[in-house]
Amino acid sequence: MPVDTTQSSTGDDTAPEDDPSAPPRKGRRRWAMDTRPLRRPAYRRLWSSTIVTAVGSQLTAVAVPKQIYDITGSSAWVGYAGLAGLLPLVVFALWGGAVADSVDRRTLLLVTNTGIAVTSVLFWVQAVIGLESVWTLMALLALQQAFFGLNSPARNASVARLVPAEELPAAAALGSTVMQLGLVAGPLLAGALIPVIGLAELYLIDALALCVTLWAVYRLPSLPPLDNATAKRAGLREVVAGFRYIALHKVLLLSFLADIIAMVLGMPRALFPQLAATTYASYGEGFALGLLFAAIPIGAVVGGLMSGTFSRSRRHGLMVIVAVMAWGAAITGFGLSAGLWFAVVFLVVAGVADMVSMVFRGAILLSAATDEMRGRMQGVFTVVVAGGPRLADVLHGTAGAAFGTRTAVAGGGLLVMAAVLLLATATPALRRYRI
Repeated sequence: MPVDTTQSSTGDDTAPEDDPSAPPRKGRRRWAMDTRPLRRPAYRRLWSSTIVTAVGSQLTAVAVPKQIYDITGSSAWVGYAGLAGLLPLVVFALWGGAVADSVDRRTLLLVTNTGIAVTSVLFWVQAVIGLESVWTLMALLALQQAFFGLNSPARNASVARLVPAEELPAAAALGSTVMQLGLVAGPLLAGALIPVIGLAELYLIDALALCVTLWAVYRLPSLPPLDNATAKRAGLREVVAGFRYIALHKVLLLSFLADIIAMVLGMPRALFPQLAATTYASYGEGFALGLLFAAIPIGAVVGGLMSGTFSRSRRHGLMVIVAVMAWGAAITGFGLSAGLWFAVVFLVVAGVADMVSMVFRGAILLSAATDEMRGRMQGVFTVVVAGGPRLADVLHGTAGAAFGTRTAVAGGGLLVMAAVLLLATATPALRRYRI
């Protein structure tokens, strides 16, 4: 299905198609990150705003649980805060997808980024005045996640209007790599800054970073619904229509199922603390725990930096299947690893596989859906990405207690491989999908 590449009427937001007669890339350029989308000014502005917020948002992500723990001295309250943020994220991501399909997406991005920035300022204010109210923190977190739920579908759906279809995997790799870098650098930076400048200032830095994002979004071209768009409202009927659209388009449904299989059955992060305290205790519990949590994001960054090796593939469905199979195999190897360094290597490989899967699942959602449905597809995608690992935490925590940590992890990896192999065999639509 062709992808719309409508641009602003201003000349600097368009770029000519790549010359098909250009010689293939050689040497390092064959595997290095494909940066073609950055030649397009509009996409470059959207992507550059992500660089700033990827780190800034992680400062708040560290500061909120740290402040809640400082107030209560209870990890349970930290867990409750996570649940307080999950429900509005799910609700507003689904609704936000419908909104993104019915209004100018640039306008929606301006409004929601402003809301997120104001929320960060309110976080800063409550910390500066020493309010020390857990309920205030949870309310602000819920508000922030609601704005994020509205923002994410519009941001992701806009990419297909800024780059041509053949560059969607490269654009997805660029965006995902930046986000993964934020997952690594943000917490490290927060840990270094808290003893120096204090907790409150982390919120302020995030708010200032969002001002940069607002300026970048302001300079995007207008992204209104296309002439053939049918969604004029953004109510429950439109949200349900999005789910009906997924059910009627097998490749979309299968791409979501592949991600659910990988994350729910194969994401063992709930067992990292126990593994660090028992299996890898000889390496130092804190050291082992840090490595385990950092390994998958590091692998994803490595995969992004080497995305030139795969981002030009046109067999998007097959790439998703292969990547999920590789994820399952790496998680199985991690579960069977008695030594920490072998475990970390397997998790890094899993991170690379996860990046490949993210790139092509994202490209499928943008290329297989029409523009009037892209926002809703991205809303469901946001819910799956946010909810899958949380379901995995419950499943792996329970299985770890019942069967032991290493058995639960290795068994989950094997289940991933078996389930995705069955999915690919029973329903060929995904493995046959290409652009």
